[in-house]
Amino acid sequence: VEFLFCDLASMKSIRQFVQRFRAKNCPLHVLVNNAGVMLVPERKTEDGFEEHFGLNYLGHFLLTNLLLDTLKQSGTHSHNARIITVSSATHYVGKLHLNDLQSRCSYSPHGAYAQSKLALVLFTYRLQHLLTANGSHVTANVVDPGVVNTDLYRHVFWVVKVVKWMTAWLFFKTPEEGASTSIYAAISPEMEGAGGCYLYNEERTKSADIAYDEELQRKLWTESCKMIGISDESSRVP
Repeated sequence: VEFLFCDLASMKSIRQFVQRFRAKNCPLHVLVNNAGVMLVPERKTEDGFEEHFGLNYLGHFLLTNLLLDTLKQSGTHSHNARIITVSSATHYVGKLHLNDLQSRCSYSPHGAYAQSKLALVLFTYRLQHLLTANGSHVTANVVDPGVVNTDLYRHVFWVVKVVKWMTAWLFFKTPEEGASTSIYAAISPEMEGAGGCYLYNEERTKSADIAYDEELQRKLWTESCKMIGISDESSRVP
C-alpha cells in the first residue's frame, strides 16, 4: 500500500496528484470516487466553488478525466478497468439547477448536497456512454452505500446527532458494510464489462428518472468542463 495525498476540494492538488501518479508509470485498474462532505454551511473551495458541488462532484469529475487515458491503457477486453463513483439515495430528491450550480441564489445545505449526488449519477451515465462510443475497455458505475455510521454527519442538527448516537447500532451500516457495494463493483466477476449501472446492496437498481435524461447529462458534462477548464472532448459524440 502506498499513500499519495490528494485534496479533492483543490483543483491544483488534484492535478499535482495525477502528475505524481503518472510519474510512477503504474497501470490503473480501479478508481473509486468516494470523497465527500455533507450538509456543510455555505462556504467555498479554494477555487471558488460551492463546497458540496466543488468537492463531491467537480473534484471527482476532474480527477476521473485526468486519469482516463491511464485507465483506458490499463483495461483489456477480458479485464476492463473500472470506475466506481459513490453517490447517495439523496440523489432521488435532488434537483440540478444548470443556471445556478453554485447555489448562489438560495443556499440550502440539503439541496446543495442532493444536487451534488445527482450530478454524480448523471456524470457516470454520460461517462459510460462516451466510453462505449470510443470502444474503451473501461466501465463506469455508480454506488449507493446506504446509511453508514461515519463522521459524515458532523454538520447535522444536534437533535439528529443524538438520535444517530442512540440508534446507529440498529439502523446504520458499519463503514465495512457501507463499503461492500463499492468493493463488489470494483472486483466482482459479475460486473465484468457491465457499465452505466446504479448499485445498491450489491444489486443493480433504478436511479432517479431525471438521471436518465441524456440531454441533461450532456449539458452538465459541457458545463463541468467549462468550470474546471478542460476541453470538452465529448462534443463530437452524440
